[in-house]
Amino acid sequence: MKKAIAINVYGRVQGVGFRYYTNKKANELNICGYVKNLTNGNVYIEAEAEENDLLTFVDWVKVGTQWARVQKVETQSIPPLGLIGFKIK
Repeated sequence: MKKAIAINVYGRVQGVGFRYYTNKKANELNICGYVKNLTNGNVYIEAEAEENDLLTFVDWVKVGTQWARVQKVETQSIPPLGLIGFKIK
């Protein structure tokens, strides 16, 4: 059964390839959804997949790329929307 979460990522996560590598990891894990930069310097992700894949994805997001400095990650359950594919917005 698919689940969905909203993820807010805080820290130095813009200008370091974070969205590109998030997209790559999401595709590896069959995650559907999107990632986008926010005007406040954070990154927002909506992700939908099987629970185990989501947990693996969140673990990766907490570390991010080698250039990122993730300070905090907040997740919240949201209703699955039946998204297809993963995009960078």
